[in-house]
Amino acid sequence: MAMALISAQPYDYPLPSDTGIALLIIDMQRDFLEPGGFGDALGNDVGRLQAIVPTVQKLQTAFRHYGRLVLQTVEGHRPDLSDCPPAKQKRGNAALKIGDPGPMGRILVLGEPGNSIIPELAPLPEETVIEKPGKGAFYNTNLEFLLKTHNISHLIITGVTTEVCVQTTMREANDRGYECLLVEDATESYFPEFKQATLAMVQAQGGIVGWTATADQVLAGLAQRYS
Repeated sequence: MAMALISAQPYDYPLPSDTGIALLIIDMQRDFLEPGGFGDALGNDVGRLQAIVPTVQKLQTAFRHYGRLVLQTVEGHRPDLSDCPPAKQKRGNAALKIGDPGPMGRILVLGEPGNSIIPELAPLPEETVIEKPGKGAFYNTNLEFLLKTHNISHLIITGVTTEVCVQTTMREANDRGYECLLVEDATESYFPEFKQATLAMVQAQGGIVGWTATADQVLAGLAQRYS
């Protein structure tokens, strides 16, 4: 069988010949995507992030169809904020800070309504949601253990925000040897120029951090390899 490829930048992304690929959906939670959440409290236009939901849904559906691993993350903290550094809580001088009561419960606190994944991307009962206290999905979580348990070598990465939690996670994964592809139209930022800069950084120097491609390019590659 010829090697299956995803047409990507800076060059084609080779798909693994086994089941070693996973979809990683970063922080598609109400606190970031809906009015009244943390993103809104920081003065951002949350509608920009909502725009990618249908594209992420298509990828989620495809990975489920092909029987491939789907993982999601949420950024959140314990109710007593013992895992939230004071510097993080205070930074930004926002109207609502981490732990404060808001329209959807306490901001960025695990178990609160606003900390849940948006209904359109709700995980299946058997799918794992990784609760992360930091920007990167590897920091103080069991993500690396899960990836090794499932023999994952390739990550298709989506979610928000591109330049913060998504890029941090991708760099962490790259340092650990994972082959990472960031889906261009399945990630978003409150600041379009930050998203474009991140995509350029990922692609630079022969893909020093990884690859980027559109969702349609990813779906075409998956169909070629797994159908």
